[in-house]
Amino acid sequence: MESIDRSRARSWTHWAITTVEADANRSADTHLLPFPLPAAWGVDLYLKDESVHPTGSLKHRLARSLFLYAICNGWIDEGTTVIEASSGSTAVSEAYFARMLGLPFIAVMPASTSRSKIAQIEFYGGKAHLTETPAAATAEAGRLAAETGGHFMDQFTYAERATDWRGNNNIAESIFDQMRLEPHPVPAWIVVGAGTGGTSATIGRYTRFRCHQTRLCVADPEHSAYFPGWRDDDRGATAARGSRIEGVGRPYFADSFLPDLVDRMMKIDDADSIACLRWASERLGRPLGGSTGTNLVAALAIIAEMREAGQRGSIVTLLCDSGERYASTYFDDEWIAAEGIDLASARERLAELLPA
Repeated sequence: MESIDRSRARSWTHWAITTVEADANRSADTHLLPFPLPAAWGVDLYLKDESVHPTGSLKHRLARSLFLYAICNGWIDEGTTVIEASSGSTAVSEAYFARMLGLPFIAVMPASTSRSKIAQIEFYGGKAHLTETPAAATAEAGRLAAETGGHFMDQFTYAERATDWRGNNNIAESIFDQMRLEPHPVPAWIVVGAGTGGTSATIGRYTRFRCHQTRLCVADPEHSAYFPGWRDDDRGATAARGSRIEGVGRPYFADSFLPDLVDRMMKIDDADSIACLRWASERLGRPLGGSTGTNLVAALAIIAEMREAGQRGSIVTLLCDSGERYASTYFDDEWIAAEGIDLASARERLAELLPA
């Protein structure tokens, strides 16, 4: 008889999973904030505030899920170097979990990445590996993983499958639980953006699994392949440049974006996203990030349609991160002018959706 035993001691794996789960257990669920709108409209709007996670964004959920998925698959073990292609919030959140587990972390990002973002990653013990262009990051991350014997997380492939979409305190289950006592507990629409597509996949699957009538709208910024690809049923769609609204939009379809789960898509002008985030920041008394502005434009457009049709109900969207990260971009008039963004016209379009 020939026998080969490739089993390994699982003590580190069990410790790592318990450590990551304990971090989640220490954290209260994120808040569901009612957004102030006239009661006479008959439509209630809520923001799921993902900025209160320990690393300050919705991507904290994704990073936790990606780590658990990789550990349970045997891809990450004690001492494994973890590598990700990301210049934004995902890299910050993954650096947080890598430090928690005592693992080396490398974020592969374009050389144009702001120093403040690199500093956030370095704060959690991660390292930045710079590439000439954003398009080169994925291939370079794969090369580094092979060179170091590490693991490439590859968020744009695994985001849709790393989260348990049937429940287990995912964002969809949390939204419906928090809506139970509201006047319209089952939202007519949930509005999200798509970066990896993981959140839209989780919500789309969960609403079907629970037989809710809630529909899913994905708000897509300029310079993204998702909207034209969804419209034309073309996963090969591309955009000429990257999105200016950080965290959402992609120049090509990510494997983890599942278009068949999306009931509706809206392409939102960047100017409208920024005008809306500035208006909403004043309304809530706190700065909001760019993707939240994109979400809100789409949500307000749906509310206008519901009002026109005499429909009542609720809509939920996401407050993805804090606007404090964007003081030098979306809240900076000089940056707005340099980008050629026309906020005056955007404010006029926004006014058509808002109370007098």
